[in-house]
Amino acid sequence: MNKEEIKQRVEQLRPELQKAGYAYYVLDDPIMEDAVYDRLYRELQELESQHPELVTADSPTQRVGDKPASQFTSVRHNIPLYSLENAFNIQELTKWQERWQRHAPGTESFAYVCELKIDGSALALTYENGILVRGATRGDGIEGEEITQNVRTIRSIPLRLNVDKPPPVVEVRGEAFFSLNVFEQINADRSLAGEQLFANPRNAAAGTLRQLDSRIVAKRRLDFFAYTLQLPDNMLRSNSHWSALELLQEFGFRVNPHRQLCDGLQSVQEYYQYWDSRRQSLPYLTDGVVVKLNDLALQAQLGFTQKFPRWAIALKYPAEEAPTVVESITVQVGRTGALTPVAELKPVQLAGTTVSRAQLA
Repeated sequence: MNKEEIKQRVEQLRPELQKAGYAYYVLDDPIMEDAVYDRLYRELQELESQHPELVTADSPTQRVGDKPASQFTSVRHNIPLYSLENAFNIQELTKWQERWQRHAPGTESFAYVCELKIDGSALALTYENGILVRGATRGDGIEGEEITQNVRTIRSIPLRLNVDKPPPVVEVRGEAFFSLNVFEQINADRSLAGEQLFANPRNAAAGTLRQLDSRIVAKRRLDFFAYTLQLPDNMLRSNSHWSALELLQEFGFRVNPHRQLCDGLQSVQEYYQYWDSRRQSLPYLTDGVVVKLNDLALQAQLGFTQKFPRWAIALKYPAEEAPTVVESITVQVGRTGALTPVAELKPVQLAGTTVSRAQLA
């Protein structure tokens, strides 16, 4: 092939592989056999290797960096990542509703969007002209660490937005996490290698995202759910959070399929109780339900406290309990000489963590 033919072939292969990757990693509905994908991927890889001037940032071959980073740099978030206020029962949820209504008197018609609160690590993604240019950790909400090279390895995060005419800048927020079967395999591999096991999937996700070698990150197979979209209002079909979630899906992101539009606190409570009793059946850990006002104009009117958005709250599940056996009791001696009895337990799983010891009051 001459140079023009090679360029045309590269431009043909990229969208074909991107479409197949989206179907496999986001839709969980493969459209191409693995062997065919591997063959086309290797062809693209070879063509780009022979003609590096044809390599682009959104190419499927650019998901893993060539060499480890020496360190991460601190970056300021374009839009702060606020944490959420917690509620632990319906009474606290009712008080939260009363608080936000005092800041928006006369608001009679409103709806909530309920989403499962994924137990992972928050990410902030920036796209310019449809191309992923930055991925950052939450950090303190104002500044985080720039980990774009690692974010590129997450197959459910698109390198290019699935839109013909993207806006100049798009900000996406979401949660990187490990499915339970992937987490178990990671710990099994670490056990065989004589390495310390991760305590739970959340810690594993946070630690993996801060790996300096993106090849290690790629091997661990992080996943991602998007839950917030910031872009010009005129791109939304309606000025609602629900519409933003639908647009995130169209852009090529995974959005949690169990979200629900609720018309009041009774509906929110029913959603919460339903998933509290069924969360063990999910392939990933959740620790509660996130409740957000659906109306984006109302969100903007309510704004934020110094720590939290007034228009959202996390309704947390009660602590998990599980029976086990006390195999022995030992005594720990603290630095001050204080004695603390410790129960040595038959290992039991709680919230993705293996518990084998507990201090006794």
